[in-house]
Amino acid sequence: MAEFVITKDNFEQEVINSDKPVLLDFWAAWCGPCKMLSPIVAKIAEKYDGTVKVGKINVDDEPELANAFKVASIPMVVVMKEGKVVNTSIGYRPIEQIEALLK
Repeated sequence: MAEFVITKDNFEQEVINSDKPVLLDFWAAWCGPCKMLSPIVAKIAEKYDGTVKVGKINVDDEPELANAFKVASIPMVVVMKEGKVVNTSIGYRPIEQIEALLK
């Protein structure tokens, strides 16, 4: 499954009520490191299809979600399980480090 767009309207259904862990990628179109991280997030979505949901949150389009997660720097990756934050990473990271967040 490809990544999907998370908005304040679908956040509860797709993230809070998810029966699978959810990796959230907070990003913006103008952010260079976000563009570098994007193909890694796409690979994780493909590799973990069926076991992990991968959602993308554009901080410019969803300021309420960015504020709720206290996003100060992007890219920021958040892993949630059962509606709770279990891991966070800020900045570009290689795929191995992003995968380690899911463990």
